[in-house]
Amino acid sequence: MKKASLVFRCLLLLTVVLLLSLSPGVGLAKDKPITLKEFTLKNGLRVILSEDRTAPTYSICVTYNVGSRDERPGRTGFAHLFEHMMFQGSKRVGKGEHFILIQNNGGNMNGTTNQDRTNYFETLPANQLDLGLFLESDRMRSLNINQANFENQRQTVKEERRLSVDNQPYGKTFEVLLETAYDNFAYKHSVIGSMDDLDAATAEDAAEFFRVYYAPNNAVLTLVGDFKTEEALAKVKKYFEDIPSQPRSEAPDMTEPPQQGERRVALDDGFAQTPRLDIVYKIPQSNTHDWYALSLLGNILTSGQSSRLYQKLVKEHEVAVNVFGGAQERRGPSLHGVIAMVRPGKKPEEVEKLIYDEIEKLKTNPVEDWEIQKALAQIRRQRAQMMQGTLFRSIMISQYTVYYNDPDLVNTIEERYAKVTKEDLQRVASTYLNSSNRTVVTTVPKPKETPAPLKK
Repeated sequence: MKKASLVFRCLLLLTVVLLLSLSPGVGLAKDKPITLKEFTLKNGLRVILSEDRTAPTYSICVTYNVGSRDERPGRTGFAHLFEHMMFQGSKRVGKGEHFILIQNNGGNMNGTTNQDRTNYFETLPANQLDLGLFLESDRMRSLNINQANFENQRQTVKEERRLSVDNQPYGKTFEVLLETAYDNFAYKHSVIGSMDDLDAATAEDAAEFFRVYYAPNNAVLTLVGDFKTEEALAKVKKYFEDIPSQPRSEAPDMTEPPQQGERRVALDDGFAQTPRLDIVYKIPQSNTHDWYALSLLGNILTSGQSSRLYQKLVKEHEVAVNVFGGAQERRGPSLHGVIAMVRPGKKPEEVEKLIYDEIEKLKTNPVEDWEIQKALAQIRRQRAQMMQGTLFRSIMISQYTVYYNDPDLVNTIEERYAKVTKEDLQRVASTYLNSSNRTVVTTVPKPKETPAPLKK
């Protein structure tokens, strides 16, 4: 072993020991659990309350059980478009007033859409509990869906697509990757949708989408922060309980047939400056034992400068400028990815071979104890940082409830990781990280066109 490598490993092991010493015991020590109290209103709205008097603030998150996986062919991008619609005013809140009321009262807010859910959230001073509940309940009850609002937000989303996808380096890579890797339409298309489908949507479509999916019995409301549970529950009932429920929509079929061979696409990108290599493997849905093992394996492979692939590709062979990836969290069949930004002048094929060589080592040689402890320590640190504020806690509690019907996963997720063994890591690498289960997209800079010579 080279002297520099030995020094690096010693320093890394010391860092791991220091991280683990932050709490008693070895691995992921048991923290004081986040207190949760769950209720269900008469209309089916699930409510989860978590008192935290650390600071005089609170966060509210309303998560709806709808994402791009619920869309049908010809109406892609609708879940994301509707996220924008939810800020266009309601019966007692004018257009744009939601933002103004939150900001004028010292708060912040946003909403996000992914393949599996849509959420809306605010953080406000503790004395503004009524404001957050009123705003969320009014748009759940009586969103203002009209042609003007719909057309305005359709154009906004189309412009967002132009900026973030059509005119961005590697903007279309992820879309092509999903289209190639998946067979089931639910995950085969991107969240933002296509221009043609956005153009084809109507305000009537939006009204029906709202009726079906934005019902209280299709949502989870989470409050985290400075309040008294009994008083907060009474206020939630006051604002939400008389909103009528709706017949539940049928859950989409997430079945994905086994992949029978490698799939490969080469993509020219006029905005890219250097080649990019995307490699994904089909894996089980999240919150399963194999998924946690693959997530831990992804951390060992690609998380940070001490990871195996960063050391191999960036430091040792100098064929890439960066590498990242891991197991993606999805309610249905998911993907485990490695993304490498190829160093200018180097060939993607060379990078690809080195990645496969490193993956093969995982199948034949057990992962070192220090690598597992480092990965567990990184997960613990990241979680501790994110859980400090009430906002992230409210978002994750709601999401775990919608995804897995398990709000307490916010307290037990580290235990799931800690149960993964070296044998599990070797097994899942052999089971899932195979060529027949692989999709590869190579994105390369599009050759510049040579201008025609000027005529004399």
